Amino acid sequence: MSAAARINLWLDQHFGFLPAWLISLSILAVAAAGALLIHRNLFALLTRLVSRMDLFWRSLVARTKGPTRFATLTIALALGAGVAPLSDHQAEIIRHGLLLCFIVLVGWMAKTALHVWTTVYLRRFKLDAEDNLLARKHVTQTRILQRVGEFMILVIGLSTLLMTFDGVRQYGVSLLASAGAAGLIAALALQPVLKNIFAGIQLAVTQPIRIDDALLVEGEWGNVEEITSTYVVMRLWDWRRLILPLSYFIEKPFQNWTRESAALIGTVMIYLDHRAPIQTIRAKVQEIAEGSKLWDRQVMAVQVTDFREHVMEVRILVSARTSPRAFDLRCEVREKLIAFLQEEHPYALPRLRMQPGERADGQALAAVRAAAE
Repeated sequence: MSAAARINLWLDQHFGFLPAWLISLSILAVAAAGALLIHRNLFALLTRLVSRMDLFWRSLVARTKGPTRFATLTIALALGAGVAPLSDHQAEIIRHGLLLCFIVLVGWMAKTALHVWTTVYLRRFKLDAEDNLLARKHVTQTRILQRVGEFMILVIGLSTLLMTFDGVRQYGVSLLASAGAAGLIAALALQPVLKNIFAGIQLAVTQPIRIDDALLVEGEWGNVEEITSTYVVMRLWDWRRLILPLSYFIEKPFQNWTRESAALIGTVMIYLDHRAPIQTIRAKVQEIAEGSKLWDRQVMAVQVTDFREHVMEVRILVSARTSPRAFDLRCEVREKLIAFLQEEHPYALPRLRMQPGERADGQALAAVRAAAE
């Protein structure tokens, strides 16, 4: 005689006067309470054991609290249903409920395992490093693929749950295989979502953008702060957030200032009088760059790039390790050079010349007449 049969015989002998449904409900309640009690004690013991370990193991135990409790409860209810005096209909309902719990548990464990693997993998890379190109590459790929994986786990789990019900089994098959009328309608309705999901996979593989990349998009400059399964969050220079769909970075052009390297050449354009001493300005820019902590000592150039009727155009190039440092270096060079010219060579600043006997332009003449009146 099996253990379940012996338990049923013992229940009939001692509690046969009670309704079967009450006995079954009591057994399931006792099984659930016992499972929760066992899990609480075992989890508390495990928490104490890992309390002196590193952060990863403490986080791992804390994150698996929900799945392990759910698994313990499911197993206990399955054992309780095996010995409870249930009718065929009641047993079928309990078995179907436990099957649903098992599917949810598998999906939950898969999502948790994916998160744990992602955390372990990304511990090797630091985004706050000076040269974080490799870290940004791996973090971007891993985060996008993690979100795609979580979405696939959700779709497969939901499809499997629907397939356990006879009335809606075809919808689960359609959702899983994207076939049939319901699948086509869902595909059409979710076209923007699916478009961004596939764009996310393409971004993870080709990586035109990465986490913390400096981008110029829609006339706005900022850094990539977050890449989700459907959109990208850019943190702009003034702390605003620009939200863009993933498909934008596949279909439209944009500037990536840190695609291969974080280093950048900054440009300073100044317009000076024709008498400005270029060699003196070049020496001063060299002095400013060498005295700055922002310059990476790679690029420094002063060139006359245009010669116009009233002014000449001078372009100054200086490089820095990151785009924010390049911007600050440009401002520093511009400010110090203007101060130098004002103090040492004021004649080099642009001015409007008029030869003796030469008439002013229309706007200037109108201003003189208005002042005279």
